[in-house]
Amino acid sequence: MSVQFTEVTDLAVTAYPDRQTMGRMSARDIATDLRKRLEGQASVRIIFASAPSQREMLDALRDEPGIDWRRVTAFHMDEYIGLTPGAPQLFAAWLRATFLDHLPIGAVHLMDPDDGPERCATNYAALLAAAPIDIVCLGIGVNGHIAFNDPPADFRDVSAVKIVELDRECRTQQVLDGCFADLASVPSRAITLTVPRLLDADRMFCVVPGRSKREAVRRTLFGPIGPACPATALRLHPRCALYLDAESESALR
Repeated sequence: MSVQFTEVTDLAVTAYPDRQTMGRMSARDIATDLRKRLEGQASVRIIFASAPSQREMLDALRDEPGIDWRRVTAFHMDEYIGLTPGAPQLFAAWLRATFLDHLPIGAVHLMDPDDGPERCATNYAALLAAAPIDIVCLGIGVNGHIAFNDPPADFRDVSAVKIVELDRECRTQQVLDGCFADLASVPSRAITLTVPRLLDADRMFCVVPGRSKREAVRRTLFGPIGPACPATALRLHPRCALYLDAESESALR
């Protein structure tokens, strides 16, 4: 039986001439949203992607003024299984070094599969469920994945966090991004937030630079909504903004 998904929004798509400008302008919008929320609520809960595609945005967000980071709780959205503890390729380590350790963030919850992947997924789902998630900052993979939901992704997953097998295209991207020396070094399993868990956030900011993402961007915006391109799920969210640079935007011309 085929499942029909109803598009609820046109993504707010903005393109910039280079990655630096894209990162700066997306960070500006995220910071504006953060400040507004902190004016009206005690704290903000935000989920971050951990990938080179997010570096320019995270670097700019670190420098945004007027954010009381002490009232922010940070999560990340996926983690490898099987890497040596402390390995620099771990997403938790990357996000700390790139962003979290530079700010006085009130609470940081990072996945640690070393105590058992199943236990980690269960505990992380409980942390996420403790209160609403305000913001998700994410990217899109070459194969159209969001977090580590490779195609075909489950848009109706009843889990919030789960263990997945990474497909070859996803693993190859990690090599091409310079995170691993070769394909054999890339773990084949990971923990990820599911598509419904990501979409449950109030606001989503999706930052997608690079020539290698052109086809994924085209499919995200113009392809049929469904598991074959997980990022099409973003069109089901009423408050999602997509930021492109000139290279990723070229798919729209």
